[in-house]
Amino acid sequence: MRFLLFLLSALLVSQVTAKEPDQGAENLRASMNLLLPGLPLGEITPSPIAGIYEVVIGQKISYVSADGHYLIQGTLIDLELQENLTEPRLNKIKADAMAALDEKNMLSFGPEDAKHTVTVFTDIDCGYCRKLHKEIDSYGEKGIRIRYLFFPRAGVGSDSYDKAVSVWCADDSKQAMTLAKSGKPIEPKTCDNPVEHDMKLGEQMGVNGTPALVLANGKMIPGYVPAGRLGAILDSQKDLNKK
Repeated sequence: MRFLLFLLSALLVSQVTAKEPDQGAENLRASMNLLLPGLPLGEITPSPIAGIYEVVIGQKISYVSADGHYLIQGTLIDLELQENLTEPRLNKIKADAMAALDEKNMLSFGPEDAKHTVTVFTDIDCGYCRKLHKEIDSYGEKGIRIRYLFFPRAGVGSDSYDKAVSVWCADDSKQAMTLAKSGKPIEPKTCDNPVEHDMKLGEQMGVNGTPALVLANGKMIPGYVPAGRLGAILDSQKDLNKK
């Protein structure tokens, strides 16, 4: 009987302990909020290095000393295991960001029941973006659904930006996208649109060129990839069951 009571007590203590916040992480959050107000701080967790915390900032990861004095940007490598510890965490963050997107705010091409879904940051005037879209049917035939986020590299107010807005605001946005990517003129239009939101998300995720392909597991592939090769990459990747 005493032994059972001991086990029950130990279980209750462990549950309470598990729910207790990491005070060091909370202190670090308060310090960073004070020193860097407005920074989009996400999860703060101990890193494998004593006295260093992993801090999610937007869609990126930094490493910060427990006292909040030092911030390190870069990749953490376990030399003994020869393992990149940062990349899997970044991929998880990106995968969660992709899974949280509402397809009502995107232009999607390909069957809804496709084997794979790939999110593409695209610029209407980008040559390789146009090449990718020219082969959009080939991606569908390989079981790949392409959904677009706008990323006009010239920035807000540029001709490419205006084209993106006009595509979104067109009566038939998908047809307008195809026309614009083939170099044909489309009717200039304005309306509520997700273009700036897409651009900010791309910047947070480290997009610096187009097209930028984000797989369902968060892995990012820069540049144009032919349908056949992309299909082979997708079939070889793990954890690609998210849509």
